[in-house]
Amino acid sequence: MPTLKAITAEELETIRATFGKLYDKAKPKLKDEDENHLKAAFELALDSHGQQRRKSGEPYILHPIEVSRICLDEIGLGPTALIGALLHDVVEDTPITQQEILDQFGPKISKIVDGLTKIDGLYNQEGSPQAENLKKVLSTLVEDVRVILIKLADRLHNMRTIDSMPHHKQINIAAETSYIYIPLAHRLGLYNVKKELEDIILKIKEPEEYKEIVQKLKDTEEQRQGYISDFFEPLKAKLDAFKTELNERYQYQAKSKGEKALVFDYRILGRSKAISSIYNKLKTKKVPFEKIYDLFAVRIIADVPVHEEKHVCWQIYSIITDVYNPIPERLKDWVTSPKGNGYESLHTTVIGPSGKYVEVQIRSERMDEIAEKGFAAHWKYKGIKNSNNVYDRWLNNIREILDADEGNALEFINDFKTNLFSEEVYVFTPNGDMRVLPKGATALDFAFDIHSNLGYTTTAIKIDDKIVPMGYKLQNGDQITVITNKSQKPSESWLKMVITGKARSKIRASMKEERRKQGELGKEALERKLKNMKASFEDNIDMLVKHFNLRSRPDLYFDVANDNIKMSELKVFKVEAQQLVLIEQEPKIGKQAPVDVPVKEPAKKERKGKTNILVNGEPINTYKFELAKCCHPVQGEPIFGYLTSVNGLKIHRLNCANASNLLVKYGYRVLNAEWSGISSSSEFVVDLLIIGVDSGIGVLQALTNEISNKLKLNMRSFSISGNQGVFEGKISILVKDKDQLNMAIHSIKKLEGIAEVSRVD
Repeated sequence: MPTLKAITAEELETIRATFGKLYDKAKPKLKDEDENHLKAAFELALDSHGQQRRKSGEPYILHPIEVSRICLDEIGLGPTALIGALLHDVVEDTPITQQEILDQFGPKISKIVDGLTKIDGLYNQEGSPQAENLKKVLSTLVEDVRVILIKLADRLHNMRTIDSMPHHKQINIAAETSYIYIPLAHRLGLYNVKKELEDIILKIKEPEEYKEIVQKLKDTEEQRQGYISDFFEPLKAKLDAFKTELNERYQYQAKSKGEKALVFDYRILGRSKAISSIYNKLKTKKVPFEKIYDLFAVRIIADVPVHEEKHVCWQIYSIITDVYNPIPERLKDWVTSPKGNGYESLHTTVIGPSGKYVEVQIRSERMDEIAEKGFAAHWKYKGIKNSNNVYDRWLNNIREILDADEGNALEFINDFKTNLFSEEVYVFTPNGDMRVLPKGATALDFAFDIHSNLGYTTTAIKIDDKIVPMGYKLQNGDQITVITNKSQKPSESWLKMVITGKARSKIRASMKEERRKQGELGKEALERKLKNMKASFEDNIDMLVKHFNLRSRPDLYFDVANDNIKMSELKVFKVEAQQLVLIEQEPKIGKQAPVDVPVKEPAKKERKGKTNILVNGEPINTYKFELAKCCHPVQGEPIFGYLTSVNGLKIHRLNCANASNLLVKYGYRVLNAEWSGISSSSEFVVDLLIIGVDSGIGVLQALTNEISNKLKLNMRSFSISGNQGVFEGKISILVKDKDQLNMAIHSIKKLEGIAEVSRVD
């Protein structure tokens, strides 16, 4: 909840001036009712949030105003969304009720505000409040996409102002943003939002690397601008000649038809790539900043009528490749086949002056607006070319996941997330219709993508007339035929053969239905047995669920139907006044209900070295704990604690591959952890991968000499192998802290013949 402190007269003046700017920008889009509602929404939000303040100390009301501005300026939404954005926190954080919103603003705005309001109430230990709230917001997607877009604007502003939050909360918010909101922004075509969120997350998780890249970009800005000018110099004359020629043709055609002539123009932009994108290149390519040549992308945007877009884009491509040599494998044609999120552009990489790689993006003004503002701009052009149904199949998939959903929020989010894929594969039906699926999708995913009933009854699949396994991963251009049998039913093994949310949710729904049918038989058998024993069914059934350590009645019925629980086991009861009474205590039979959140356990008695970790401000020794083996945290690195179901507390690195999943889905089990000073007696295991030029036995000697003799580090294991002049070595070393680790990596990199040194998780 926000803190409370009344706003001053000076702050009120600032607030009204800020809203005034928003109102002036929005006014051209406003009808009379919209204008009245926008003003009323502001006054209600101002009155409701009047004494509330954000962590930064500024009046809280400035947040919904800024969210509304982002919706208008950066996403391109209309009046209804702006009003919803102004009111998005009033029901959650103030005494205003949902009914009051409905009465004053009507059903549309009321529904948006309701979708943006977090779920109240307590959660059982099996649930995840974060998952439940995410599910609620995501479930609104098929009804009114504006809820999601406002939520993205809300998240963007929260991330822009996250510095005022405690660091452990920044980590949780960053994990949730990375896990669901960034893929969602990508899927909705909001590339600018996606890039900015990625950059802020990098700033939170890797602040030193972030600052270094920012500084280097600043230092090389003048040099880059000079290079872009040099790159365009030989292109300008050719592009201008093409412009003149095309406009003359338009004028001639218009004159012969007695119509108004079309006009073609173009503009050129040069933009640095996102900081996070540069960081990823540094990490994956393992080269210094100075060796990354494609630090920026050049964009040529054609102002041209829709029916001329494709032709003009390819003509501009031809002009560019007449001047500079293209790299054929880097040509991406999203003009002919737009991405699944509506993105259209022609991308190529050419070898520019001084032999540097330059990425060139060619698109129309319409394509550029869709690339900048995504879904909102897409609907502006509804009915044009590929724009009228680009999201329809995706939304239908989400709708089907919702229809099959049976209340498990974590399952829903997992299924939903698979629909936020960024890479695609293009395949074809026997009739030649193209289908777009996520990269990694299987033949069985394809069957469910066509129709649920086709998926349920699949028995075999042919790719280009050859039988393939149902788990075959689809390749671009595959033509797929599905063979079915009405008696076929999905099994649990099918879940391992699919990746799409639609397929997974439909398979689970079918299995649950089959389980329910079997359970009905078990229920009938149990009813007959209790009737014969002269015991009441309703009065005893919940006691039997508890006795056999099961979660629910359906689990009991299913176990009875499958002979996991036999009727003879009821002999331990006698009947008194239709009630079952246990004759004697016996070991409980059946499945053990899992324990979700463990309590503190005594610390392990034996542990090497002194531990200097604080968990929620307390010494970690009050817990049973261990350092996670998936990421091997080292003293000084950002960390967090995760309470497992049975193995106590695990300490993970903040940038562990599992971090986002744990922080988002199981945030209620995550504890704030930090290093308390530096312990010289502690040692931590780190695995390094070393790649270099294989120059014989000298490499091995140089490495062991550097690590053991110069750095004075202990090695736990060392393996090395060579192939065609390149060697790969894996070394496990013991270090005292992050600084010693970084020094070791830096020293090894400087050795002759060493190409790459990286940490292995």
